[in-house]
Amino acid sequence: MTEAVQKILDGYKGENPGTRANLYRILMHGKLGGTGKLVILPVDQGFEHGPARSFAVNPPGYDPVYHAELAIGAGCNAYAAPYGFLEAVADRYAGELPLILKVNSHDSLSNEKDPIPALTSSVQDALRLGCSAVGFTIYPGSAVWKEMYEQLSAITEEAKYNGLAVVVWSYPRGTSLSKEGETGIDVVAYAAQIACQMGANIVKVKLPSSHIEQDAARKVYESQNVPIETPADRVRHVIQSAFNGKRIVIFSGGSKQSDERMFDEIRAVRDGGGFGSIIGRNSFQRPRDEAIKFLDTVMKIYTGETK
Repeated sequence: MTEAVQKILDGYKGENPGTRANLYRILMHGKLGGTGKLVILPVDQGFEHGPARSFAVNPPGYDPVYHAELAIGAGCNAYAAPYGFLEAVADRYAGELPLILKVNSHDSLSNEKDPIPALTSSVQDALRLGCSAVGFTIYPGSAVWKEMYEQLSAITEEAKYNGLAVVVWSYPRGTSLSKEGETGIDVVAYAAQIACQMGANIVKVKLPSSHIEQDAARKVYESQNVPIETPADRVRHVIQSAFNGKRIVIFSGGSKQSDERMFDEIRAVRDGGGFGSIIGRNSFQRPRDEAIKFLDTVMKIYTGETK
């Protein structure tokens, strides 16, 4: 175990040893293994956005095997996907790649203003498929938050009892928030705190903007002079909100964008003390060789090999 990984795991001393072991497996795997940084490939977009929107730009992506092999070839720390995609590859790559089963999902066929994902698989499925963790999405700000939080509480209890780690996608959304507010610094920091309070071992949030959504929060940010001017400042504040850096927080890659803009965001995460990235569409919507080269650059930014 490296010093960097030991320092991270010291924040999880109250966890089931099995959960800590699975965090260790994720942190020690791939090109970034042992550095304390993470790059995870998530491919839940086929369920969330539809197959054509997700894979038509790079047709090999329709095949579940493509994504597992991309994660292995790029040296990612882990691969996250819904039940169907993981079941299609788990036996073939057993032990080669830490897997994260996304146990709830939401589709884009309905236009819910206060969405709630459906439970689409279980902790028992994750155990059968040899996963290291389960993943769960919550939408802080949705009017149906109570049901989501109660579902997450039950999943977290069962997962940790069985020695799995818990990864929470904490994405603010709902009628109580403006579109700009979904990525406002106060809201994203709050979403990270909620996920940690719910028992998340790894928290996934979007990179926050400088917008402040809540008037009550604005008063505190201004009176206490909380630094939020730069992207790195805002990342630092989110990490602070996640138990002062004692919980792993990784940042979403979002929709496809230019390489330079993406690399600038990675630098902000690195400079702000973030633990890494979870990059889906910016990875698998490229030809394989280009995707591996792109992810290699991302990893080198995190290690400092590339400025």
